[in-house]
Amino acid sequence: MAEKVNIGQAIREEMDRTGRTVTWLSKQLGTNRMACYRIFNSYSIDTQMLLRISVLLGRDFFVLYSTALREESESTSNK
Repeated sequence: MAEKVNIGQAIREEMDRTGRTVTWLSKQLGTNRMACYRIFNSYSIDTQMLLRISVLLGRDFFVLYSTALREESESTSNK
């Protein structure tokens, strides 16, 4: 089984890399800061929310799942 994608950590790292704040993200998403912190601590996120965050941060976070799937498929077919 492939390792879990830590999507929350990836979002947080992108926020840090781009200098975006939790306050900025919460305003953009129309939510509160605590909801953003819950996202950062999550291994799972609603796809519509992930799409919104991807657009806001200008990064395709879905590719993390595609890569994990491809790696899993390759390791399974090599056995």
